[in-house]
Amino acid sequence: MWPTQWPEIARDVADHTATALAAARAQSVPAWEDAVAELAALPYEQVAGVHATMMRELLEELHPDGLTGEDVQAVLERSARTASTWLPSLQPDTLVAVLTGTLGVSDPDAPKARPDEYLRAGLVVLADLLAARRAGPELYLRRALGEIERAETIELP
Repeated sequence: MWPTQWPEIARDVADHTATALAAARAQSVPAWEDAVAELAALPYEQVAGVHATMMRELLEELHPDGLTGEDVQAVLERSARTASTWLPSLQPDTLVAVLTGTLGVSDPDAPKARPDEYLRAGLVVLADLLAARRAGPELYLRRALGEIERAETIELP
């Protein structure tokens, strides 16, 4: 399914992210927990980078004329409302931290969550954005991993 030239870690991130997002769509807690555990076992910065890149692209596509505070509020409300029905332990503050961090406006003094909590929150926001876009994650995963690969291969002067 994923390009064979991708490193194993990139394929693992893509596989487990796609599985977690499918579990979120189905609201399947056992499949969700398994996929999140697999993602949490991978290097956090790499997984979070892929998810943030996907989030930014989806936000840009959903709001081509620019993202307003009301738009961000709507994403947070939808994500929290949907997650509360099947992931009652998810903290809304973590959803806020993930989304604002992705947008580059995070509060450095805000309390920090554990990496696995950030991964869960990020996946919930991604699931919401994908549902709003009426799209699957595959194209966005390919683009995010491709963008990260390009960024890592550019030589700095």
